[in-house]
Amino acid sequence: MQYYVCVFRVLHLLMFLLGVGKLVVSEDEYERRVDALNSEDLRALCKRLQITTKEELTTKHGTSNMAELELEALKPTLSEPSCLLQVEQIEKLAKTLPPRTFGYPWSLAFSTSKHGMSIKTLYRSMQAQDSPVLMIIKDSDGQLFGALASEPFKISEGFYGTGETFLFTFCPELEVFKWTGDNMFFIKGDMDSLAFGGGGGEFGLWLDGDLYHGRSHSCKTFGNPLLSKKEDFFVQDIEIWSFE
Repeated sequence: MQYYVCVFRVLHLLMFLLGVGKLVVSEDEYERRVDALNSEDLRALCKRLQITTKEELTTKHGTSNMAELELEALKPTLSEPSCLLQVEQIEKLAKTLPPRTFGYPWSLAFSTSKHGMSIKTLYRSMQAQDSPVLMIIKDSDGQLFGALASEPFKISEGFYGTGETFLFTFCPELEVFKWTGDNMFFIKGDMDSLAFGGGGGEFGLWLDGDLYHGRSHSCKTFGNPLLSKKEDFFVQDIEIWSFE
């Protein structure tokens, strides 16, 4: 009986402070009464009703548990299985992506195994996209590397993109090469090639119009070493994922 009396009193306090069903108050008075809800009575009610705040949960279970929950929430969902990436590689890559991609499923926008080795088809598949895109390349040596482009690939007269763009390699473990700030040679596309990074006359990553022959070199844009084992490589497969 005493419990119900306590709850009734606190609820009555809430109604009084907010003016619920009794009177009309000014905006300033309403805000003052909302501020007054940070009271011992309200905290006591929350405790009885077992309402827990995020801060209390962090104190009780520790920041490590909260971090684990947040990382779990960031694990991506793929529209279909990747033929190139293992689950562990996907999770590692996901942590390096721009924040605006977090929470969105990965959608396979282009795949050479499905769409063929054609840069025309690649550009065509990008027309309906409006998110960053992730390109994964597997070469004839079995090496995995690629690029995150800040916007979908397109034919351009010059370089485009932003500093979100980066290069990466899994040769042998994941290494990511972000924008150095030295120049803005992020992405360039035409009917004969697709290139990332530049400076000093070399591209960080380059693919020909048939998506068969590629080249990697150190460049000033990303400060990367060779992404593949050899400067010139042959493409075995490509996947491009969008986030929407």
